[in-house]
Amino acid sequence: MLIRKIIKDDNEMMASIIRNSLLEFNAAKPGTVYYDKTTDHLSDTFKETRSAYFVIEISHEIAGGCGIFPTKGLPENTCELVKLYVSKKYRHNGYGQTLLEKCMQEAKKQGYEKMYLESMPELSNAIGMYQKNGFKKITGPLGNSGHTGCDVWMIKEL
Repeated sequence: MLIRKIIKDDNEMMASIIRNSLLEFNAAKPGTVYYDKTTDHLSDTFKETRSAYFVIEISHEIAGGCGIFPTKGLPENTCELVKLYVSKKYRHNGYGQTLLEKCMQEAKKQGYEKMYLESMPELSNAIGMYQKNGFKKITGPLGNSGHTGCDVWMIKEL
């Protein structure tokens, strides 16, 4: 297993993993990353200062990815955990947890004090993982992610 930052050659595979996951969980709805144009160009999106996107590579195959992003409108010391998706083939092996831990480490390294995320009830397994890692549900969105299709919001002190 190799964890590394995303490169341009990973864009198509990560977009496929993200969209296939949302289809699988009946969560491919308007206002989500399914329709977000940046999903097809993740390596460009994560050139932003104080952002990072990591992929897990297993036997030269992308198994999943996750990142942190300084979403507009969030408090200065808060980043957003974004686009944590693992391919169906590689789920239930702890890779989501591994990616989450990598992103929390990176966020601390970059000076963030809090991590915010948006999700949907359809992604209940992910929500359970977030809760086990100390994320608490909040009553409304923070920042301006543009993902109006998400209606679960969580935050964690790092």
